[in-house]
Formats: sequence, structure tokens, C-alpha cells
Amino acid sequence: MENKNFDIIIIGGSYAGLSAAMALGRSVRNTLIIDSGKPCNRQTPHSHNFITHDGKTPQEISTLARDQVAAYDTVKFHDGLVLKLRKNDDGFETETSSGEKFYAKKLILASGVKDRMPDIPGFAECWGISVLHCPYCHGYEVKNEVTGILSDGDMAYDFSKIVYNLTKDLFVFTNGPSVLSKEQKNKLAEKNINLVEDEVEKIEHQNGNIRKIIFKTGKEISLKALYAKIPFEQNINAFEDLGCELTEQGFIKVDFMQKTNIPGVFACGDNVTMMRSVANAVAQGNFTGAVVNKELSEEEF
Repeated sequence: MENKNFDIIIIGGSYAGLSAAMALGRSVRNTLIIDSGKPCNRQTPHSHNFITHDGKTPQEISTLARDQVAAYDTVKFHDGLVLKLRKNDDGFETETSSGEKFYAKKLILASGVKDRMPDIPGFAECWGISVLHCPYCHGYEVKNEVTGILSDGDMAYDFSKIVYNLTKDLFVFTNGPSVLSKEQKNKLAEKNINLVEDEVEKIEHQNGNIRKIIFKTGKEISLKALYAKIPFEQNINAFEDLGCELTEQGFIKVDFMQKTNIPGVFACGDNVTMMRSVANAVAQGNFTGAVVNKELSEEEF
């Protein structure tokens, strides 16, 4: 790539990044998308709750999006992983794993997050297929089926309320002695939600589809789906070089205009919100692209 200077560099070429790029491409902004090609939903067979694309594979949606964005000749792509970010007199410098450097007036961080899998055999293989993070994205497909929730405490209790609307055949697995309050346990029992405090040994599955949960006590419970809330980390940490702040939950901190605490640096998508869905990422990216274009327009006028 001959040109190394851009108006905007977008770090992350999945749904939020591509959506921001389309808004900027249509605003005739010289834009570079840097992406390493490892979206968090690459194992998920179907994407749902995104109007006009309901039921398509994540790959179908992202491929179509990339093709449409590439039609705007001011948008360019670079395959790589950003390792370093620096502020300079004219804006920002990015350095990728290949050692290449690119420069821009503005940065959009759309790099997403990566999930930290628990040490349970079979969990990672089922993640996004039958071990699910979101009832809005996947719950309809397993409604009225035998379902589990792998969580504890307030998170498990609150999540049970949402999943209970989809199925009454529900288990809560706390993977050890529960920290649920007496009142919470009583409410679960009143709703016939089964509380299991045994430690999980492994998940038995076939090609990522759960067959049963096997516990260290020898107990086995057959399931169709399992919801789990697991820890995550930012996909890249290069933004820390710039001094971008994180929230207590580990998300990049942004204001209502998707601005970080560093002037000229914006963020959108899974790296800023717990609402992890394709539809939400697309909406945030579209809005962020418009905000960045407006800021550039005001500075250049």
C-alpha cells in the first residue's frame, strides 16, 4: 500500500468498524481499516435479531458488508494486528505486527473483545453454538428446551428472569457452593428452577452441540443449551499507549458521542458495551462514523 496517511484509521474490520467505514466512505473520507480477521463470533453458526439479516451466518453478513464498503474508493484495507499507537503532532501513528506504520488525524477503536474460556473441557468447543451468551441473539431457537445457566449470585438470578420467559425447563449451575441469597434461592424454587451446586467436570457434546453436563460428583444432566456469562478482555491493548480509560467492567470508556477521554480517539462496538450483538455494533459504528466526519468537517472549514 503506497499511501500511509489517512483521515481516519479504524482498528477492527468487523460489524462496528465496517459500519463506521461506510459512513466515512460515503463522506469521501480517506479511511483505512486494519483488521486481523478473528471476530469473536467466528464459531457461531447463525446470527439473529438483526433485521434483514436474521438467520444468516456471521460470515455471510461480514463478507457482504466488506464488499459493499470496498465499493467506496476512499476506503482501504490492511490485514494485520495493531501493536502500537502513538500521538504525534498531526494526529496518530499506528504500527502493525508486520512493522508497517500508518498515520491518521483520527482513530476509531472497533477492535472488539475476546472471551476468556473457563477450564471446563468442552466449553470452548460449544461456545457460540450451544453455549450461548445472549438470549436475544440465540434464545428463540432453543425456546421450551431443557436449558441451563452457568453463573452464580445476582448475575445468575437476574439472568434467570430473562431465560425463564423462554423456557420453564431451567437449571442454574453455580459450579460450586452458591452465593445466592436465601430469598433468591426460594424464588428460584418457587418457579421450579433447579439449582445445582455441584462442580462441573466437563461438557459432553457432538460438534459443539451439548449432549449433557457431567459433574465431579458423577451426576449427569442432559441439556439442549447453556447460557454463560464469562470474563473477557480487550482484543488489543495498544490503546493503553494513548492513555484511554477503561470502565470498572473493562470496557473502553466513551461518552454519548462515542468519544474516549483522548481527543481524536473514538470507540464503538463490543469493546465499549455489554450489549454484544451485530445490530448494536452496526448502529454504533454508523453513528461513530458520522460523528468523526462532523468533527473533521468543523476542523477543516
